[in-house]
Amino acid sequence: MKQITTLFLKFAVIFLGVPILALCIFLVPKIGNFAGEVYLNIAYMKSLVLIDMYAAAIPFYFALYQAFKLLSYIDKNQAFSELSVKALQSIKYCAITISTLYLLGMPLYYLMAEGVDPPSFIPIGWIIIFSSIVIAVFAAVLQRLLQEAIHIKSENELTI
Repeated sequence: MKQITTLFLKFAVIFLGVPILALCIFLVPKIGNFAGEVYLNIAYMKSLVLIDMYAAAIPFYFALYQAFKLLSYIDKNQAFSELSVKALQSIKYCAITISTLYLLGMPLYYLMAEGVDPPSFIPIGWIIIFSSIVIAVFAAVLQRLLQEAIHIKSENELTI
């Protein structure tokens, strides 16, 4: 039963990556072109938008890889190990990096939102920032709980 649930979660991790890959391939270049068209006088606007969005995709995929590794540790009965703690720590840092990159890019998205009638870039940016912060806090809580469980487990092994 345990391997079926982790297999399901592994598929979920893979399916989380597919839409973001599609967005990176098809939508991000269009957003960059839009930014370049709206602000013709700012030559580097398109490049800044592309760099910000693609730079945020790198920690996203690294976090997905770490989540996949964490599920593999659970399959191998190594859930309560330092490897799991390090995977959660990496996920936390990736989420913080994503929120920081989008926070630094918010002035760009604000400029782009001025060129659109309903300013849709600003709320999407804030949703991504807030979601990343929630994921970082959740990973930090799980990391601390896992460290405490490992500590209790090692104390119990020593007393027996």
